[in-house]
Amino acid sequence: MLRPNIRAAAALVLMATFSAPAFAQGGGGGGGGPPRFSPLLMESTAFEDGGIVPQKYAGRGGVQPGFTFSNAPDTAVSYAIIFHDLDVALQGGTNDVLHWLAWNIPAAAKGIPEGSLPEGSVTGRNIAGQNSYFGPGAPPGPRYHHYVFELYALSANLDLPNTAGRDELLAAMGGKIVAKAAYVGRYRSAPPAQ
Repeated sequence: MLRPNIRAAAALVLMATFSAPAFAQGGGGGGGGPPRFSPLLMESTAFEDGGIVPQKYAGRGGVQPGFTFSNAPDTAVSYAIIFHDLDVALQGGTNDVLHWLAWNIPAAAKGIPEGSLPEGSVTGRNIAGQNSYFGPGAPPGPRYHHYVFELYALSANLDLPNTAGRDELLAAMGGKIVAKAAYVGRYRSAPPAQ
């Protein structure tokens, strides 16, 4: 049985090791303690996080929204984005609708402008097999679909051709992710006019 002073010391060590501030500081884990997460931020003036996606950014002719990125770890060299509709399951599996993916977005750019990507960025193949942004297109119905822009800060650029899709991108990012953020938009098409 532990003596009271040894139990108190052990409790202090555990509290210091697993305290909440450790999770709020930058870094990517390692060192034997709990993982330490970077407060990477992804923001947009196109619509609020969790808000309704305006028609301007929807459908096959929609404009890719602009984003700013901040609070990336110093080890970030580039970013990758995966944009998908969470509310669809394809062919009885776990895949959903991939609307857009891009990588090798320079960390120095600190974001992407509306309708384009910084020089050196690569756009991969979406669900339609096209190298382009494909905006939200959920059908009319009782609920909105949730569209997620997943942002990954990477410690290196990726050597991937623009014919790559999500599976290839995820595999190439393995071991290079130093931070992650997400931004959500909701969308449903307007019902047809009566």
